Amino acid sequence: MNNNPAQTGVILFAHGSRDPLWRLPIDAVADNMKARWPELAVACAFLELTAPDLNTTVEQLMSQGLSHIRIVPMFLGVGRHAREDLPALVQDLQQAYPQMHFELMPAIGEHPAMTALMADIAAGQTRNAEKKQS
Repeated sequence: MNNNPAQTGVILFAHGSRDPLWRLPIDAVADNMKARWPELAVACAFLELTAPDLNTTVEQLMSQGLSHIRIVPMFLGVGRHAREDLPALVQDLQQAYPQMHFELMPAIGEHPAMTALMADIAAGQTRNAEKKQS
């Protein structure tokens, strides 16, 4: 496994939508990562309805000389896309680019920190709404 950030890229992989505003939070995560870890190549890719797709993003990162790409599914739950579609896409990429190492990470929603963060936000919003009503 390659742990050299100069040769490793990260793809934030999300579903996609016809609504162009839908992608803004995913782009914001990528921008935050780039600001915090400028040595890390970070890009977004989408399953459908939004560009760029996974193949295009992989080719973009490969053109930067990367040899290892970690794909982070930006899904809250592990449905068919995370369980079946994305692993099949990654397998296709590995066959198309055998010189590359692709690593599929767990879906972001599976991380305990994400669950705790969402609970904190939901509770905070509820408390703030209650204070405004009093």
